[in-house]
Amino acid sequence: MEKQITIKNDYNSLDKILEFVKNESSYECSKDYDKWDMRTDTNGQMETCVVIKKNALHGVKVYLPHEKSLKMTHIVPNVIMNAYLGKNQQRHRRIDEIVIGKIKDLLLLNSQKKAFKEFEELFKKIEIV
Repeated sequence: MEKQITIKNDYNSLDKILEFVKNESSYECSKDYDKWDMRTDTNGQMETCVVIKKNALHGVKVYLPHEKSLKMTHIVPNVIMNAYLGKNQQRHRRIDEIVIGKIKDLLLLNSQKKAFKEFEELFKKIEIV
């Protein structure tokens, strides 16, 4: 699950978004390297993002792909849980990995959607409509 929104000029940096989340919610949040997608900048350094955690299984990473644009993507914020329940990036997977992945997706889908909706509501305050 992901969503891209246009944001107000007051929130045009990750530091400002981090402060907004800390002030407007009770979620645990931090600025961290993007270990989920391994995005890199023009110098080959890992890009940073704001990680917002609801719990060990549900969270979002937020980054600014463009000047006035914010992109949020659902993640499993716990590194160990992400290894088991996150998206598998392997090109070739065994049949049992595919089946287990589909079962996991079915079991977690409703709770992921609910958590993602909560994060969307938080960012409606800085979205340009």
